[in-house]
Amino acid sequence: MNYRYLDDELHYILDNADAEALFFHDALADRVARLLEHNPTPLKLLVQVPDTPGAPLENPLPQAIPYADLLANHNPAPRITRSEDDVYMLYTGGTTGMPKGVMYNIGAFCGYQSTALYPAYKVEAGGPENIVTAARTMHERGKPMVSIPACPLMHGTGMWLGVMMAHGLGATVVTLPSRSFDADELWQTVQREKATFLVIVGDAFAKPMIRALETAKAQGNPYDTSSVIAIQSSGVMWTEEVKRQLLEWDDFVLNDSMGASEGGVGLQVTKRSNVNDRAKTAKFRRLPNTKVFTEDGREVVPGSGEIGLVAAGGNVPIGYYKDPKKSAATFKVIDGKRYSFPGDWAKVEANGTLVLLGRGSQCINTGGEKVYPEEVEEAIKRHPSVRDCLVVGLPDEKFGNRVTALASLEDGATTVSDDIRSVLDGALARFKHPKNIHIVDHVHRAPNGKADYPWAKETALDREK
Repeated sequence: MNYRYLDDELHYILDNADAEALFFHDALADRVARLLEHNPTPLKLLVQVPDTPGAPLENPLPQAIPYADLLANHNPAPRITRSEDDVYMLYTGGTTGMPKGVMYNIGAFCGYQSTALYPAYKVEAGGPENIVTAARTMHERGKPMVSIPACPLMHGTGMWLGVMMAHGLGATVVTLPSRSFDADELWQTVQREKATFLVIVGDAFAKPMIRALETAKAQGNPYDTSSVIAIQSSGVMWTEEVKRQLLEWDDFVLNDSMGASEGGVGLQVTKRSNVNDRAKTAKFRRLPNTKVFTEDGREVVPGSGEIGLVAAGGNVPIGYYKDPKKSAATFKVIDGKRYSFPGDWAKVEANGTLVLLGRGSQCINTGGEKVYPEEVEEAIKRHPSVRDCLVVGLPDEKFGNRVTALASLEDGATTVSDDIRSVLDGALARFKHPKNIHIVDHVHRAPNGKADYPWAKETALDREK
């Protein structure tokens, strides 16, 4: 679960999931204590884990069993033969409402996860039956897979791509001890563990990684990146400029996945050899079962310029746990095939390339025109002084909503908002230009790098009072 959730959110998920056991870190004991005091739960077992392995608990709860005692006083459970139709579930925060449990058939889910990395590691293609051969091949080459998920494991990007997909190929998984992302810690761990695979979340992680590489080199102690084969990202924008900067350091395989907890829809694979053709921001090669449909159910014709909702086919979730209404709205059957609609809008170029516009729930309607925040954010971040940016719509008497941006600057930069506007001329239609650009010390994002739009809207409203 998301460790930032508070009492009501924790109670909601435990109740909604029909949870019977909860494992929690010592540092979160006070939150669990409040939960137990104020909200009855179906929990039958509480297991408290020390923050440092082997260390005594600092805040032991009387209702909880220490993790070490659980291991010492119980024999391993008998192995259970699982069916491919058993359900795996991940809670996703989504874009609206309370978190939802996304359910997958475990057989199809593991089969997809385990084979997705075959191309990056140049092992023989095939289905799940080739997993053992693929893992053995990597070991025989002297470069077995070592994965570092640099983002939190409570989200699909970290858990699915950094852990489950890696373990499916016989990998070692290395986690980072710090509670927030530290780029120097990541590169130090890469050197020490000879990591071959890194999982990050777009520019929010890649930019600090590049700054850490630059600083270490300037200090005469550069990091050794030679063990890294591939860097994987999903969930937020990973811009062309940042990918190019990473490739200046080493010839990594940069896997940029487009998708959500409800399914994957596109992939962009960039290397030095194809950077001029493949690194374009927010452009993805559609996965074989990906479609784009208009709101009235027509498939978007490539090259038509028409906008539609992206639909993930193939390995589609069963639905949301105990929520048939939202399941029916997200998972639909079109022409006899089942699709997931995570909420992303896109266009399809004549060659079939998917051009991501953004999540519909964040779309800004200004004067009858639709503006997708990610498109404006990407343009603003092209200014060399801008470190990060979020764009929101604020109520406007004339236009309904006005486009408003918040931008943070690189260290030492003194750029003003009017200077930032210079990168928008010729890049975006005038109605997409922010009416105001506010400079802030720090653009807020969640630990997984995703945008904190509620903070952005509240801050922008406060600035314009």
